[in-house]
Amino acid sequence: MERATLPLLARFARQHGLYLDRKGQRDCRPGKKCSWKDLNGNVHDLDYVLEKGGAVGKLGMPVAFIETAWRRYTKHSRNKAQEIQGAIIPLVETYRNSRPFMGAILAGEFTSGALTQLRSLGFTVLYFSYSSVVDVFRKHGIPAAFDEHTPDAELQKKVDLYERKSPDDREAIAKALLTAHAKDVAGFIKSLKAAVSRQIERIIVLPLHGSPRELATVADAMNFIIGYDDHDGGGLVHRYEILIRYNNGDKIEG
Repeated sequence: MERATLPLLARFARQHGLYLDRKGQRDCRPGKKCSWKDLNGNVHDLDYVLEKGGAVGKLGMPVAFIETAWRRYTKHSRNKAQEIQGAIIPLVETYRNSRPFMGAILAGEFTSGALTQLRSLGFTVLYFSYSSVVDVFRKHGIPAAFDEHTPDAELQKKVDLYERKSPDDREAIAKALLTAHAKDVAGFIKSLKAAVSRQIERIIVLPLHGSPRELATVADAMNFIIGYDDHDGGGLVHRYEILIRYNNGDKIEG
């Protein structure tokens, strides 16, 4: 999966002038983990982050957070989905003024409930089903299927078959996985492109006169509105509410 997704995202980063942060040494952060800190000071280790203005020695503005995961059994899928949202959502809140893209690239056995949960929270999900992964490996001479009852020795033989493949053959397997889900991959990249290349559609500025009133009941609120003199537009401006809408549906409020 890493062989398939890394070149895909690296190519996207080059095409859009972005820096792709991932696991590995980087001068502007300690260690080799792709770690980002949220507004509460909590550190989250991620798989991929796309940045505007980033470089080896400089952190940029994150425009996309993407996690990858493999799960063999559905009983683990909901927990993994929650783990992914727990890592990315606090960071999206931290960098909310850039409205980063939230992506999850998943493979194996994930329930429809786990996938729906992520999508309902605004994640774009690219999913390689277990059956399609097994089918791709089978076509390249590796019977990759296994379950909880598969002996370790038998599973090791499957791993050894892959390890004996040449780098070119391994690359071919990775490409075949993308080809088997070409439509899904294209949809994921399209959503990612819409997020990083979005344009402002309109900006709404609302000047607010008068102080807010806190009321205890719906009836009190209705009576306040009925009795309020909305023709009296004078007085000092107390604040401006600003809404920025983008052509991909994103919005920023301030």
